[in-house]
Amino acid sequence: MLRDLAAAGRSLERDERTRHADKGAHDPTATPYRVLEGLLGGLGLDEGSHLLDVGCGAGRVLAYFVSAGLPGRVTGVELDAGLAAEAAEWSARYPNVRVVAGSALDLPLAGYTHVYLFNPFDTPVLGAFLDRLEREAAAPVTLVHMSDNGEWPAYLGRAGWTTLREGSFELPGEEDDCPQHFTVRRYDPSGRQRGRR
Repeated sequence: MLRDLAAAGRSLERDERTRHADKGAHDPTATPYRVLEGLLGGLGLDEGSHLLDVGCGAGRVLAYFVSAGLPGRVTGVELDAGLAAEAAEWSARYPNVRVVAGSALDLPLAGYTHVYLFNPFDTPVLGAFLDRLEREAAAPVTLVHMSDNGEWPAYLGRAGWTTLREGSFELPGEEDDCPQHFTVRRYDPSGRQRGRR
């Protein structure tokens, strides 16, 4: 909460249901800072990095990015127009932060070096997102995916993907309930081309 206040001037926690379940969206959930430190802190971001937070909600990943002083840029995309407007409003003072209201399936993906997914949508939407990322990626992309819903089959049989690390986190208030599994994967478009031969 204190880091939210320092970066955004408000709490970024939300306890609400998505208004877009019919589009495959999941409820907005803010990733705890300690989890973000473990997942994003070691990605090796540099000044040329551009992180995309898919389903950014009110902007917790954006707040972590600026409060941790990470290099490069971060963009949040959020289907819920109200949450996107809130994230855009508080983050407007940061020149390296941008928020897009809309679907991640409509966003051009070629310029992103890193992608963060915290269970933003159902498996069919994930498959469509991965298809688009694979089509548009011009350079290697690192994707961090956290989920308790078993979306890992969406990655099976896809050429060009390498698993860098995986594990799980217990979220506050959910200890011994449903650990959040995470996987850090790297997509290399040249590996996909080799896989097609």
